[in-house]
Amino acid sequence: MAIIVAVSAIIATASVMLVFQMGQPRIWMSMSRDGLLPKVFSKIHPVYKTPSFSTIVTGLVVAIPALFLNLDTVLALTSIGTLFAFILVCGGILILDQRKDKPVSKFKVPYINGRYIIPLLTILSIVLVAKYVPEHFREIFKIENFPMLIFWIVIPVIAVFSYINKFSLIPVLGMISCFYLMAQESHTNWLRFVVWLAIGLVIYFAYSRFNSKLAKK
Repeated sequence: MAIIVAVSAIIATASVMLVFQMGQPRIWMSMSRDGLLPKVFSKIHPVYKTPSFSTIVTGLVVAIPALFLNLDTVLALTSIGTLFAFILVCGGILILDQRKDKPVSKFKVPYINGRYIIPLLTILSIVLVAKYVPEHFREIFKIENFPMLIFWIVIPVIAVFSYINKFSLIPVLGMISCFYLMAQESHTNWLRFVVWLAIGLVIYFAYSRFNSKLAKK
């Protein structure tokens, strides 16, 4: 069984990494076309018709650190980055729902009013955890558990905003579930994530904010 699981894990991991390696260059290409990255990232190969520069950069950025970093660290960073991207997608849905000039799209998320459901679920969760797992709240004040402390601080805030703005239930549940999984990561992985996020914000404020199509409009 161990051999079967190991072989399956190799195939599954390789397929996921392949999708990441194919998807990331195209994300950079789209960002470049929107002015969020330099134009070279949207350069198309004359023969293969693929984003050549972005593909090469992606390969180098992924392969070189993978040679020197611990595998668990690489997997943890991949997980927390992907979960944060999902949170942004769910948050984007909430923002679009609040816009009066909401753009027409063929992709729609069913609206379920979470004004009362989300606060009730939040209160119920806190009561159940406090009653049946009281040591959980005592442990979250340790430095290594600060991600979970942030989770329990953010969730009531989301519940309040859900009540005030009548947020849709589905994207809010998506945000909460992804954030909960992020909170399971170690505090050291969160620090790495914050550093990586800071680098992205520097790129945004130094280049993208002034060169994007929206900025020019």
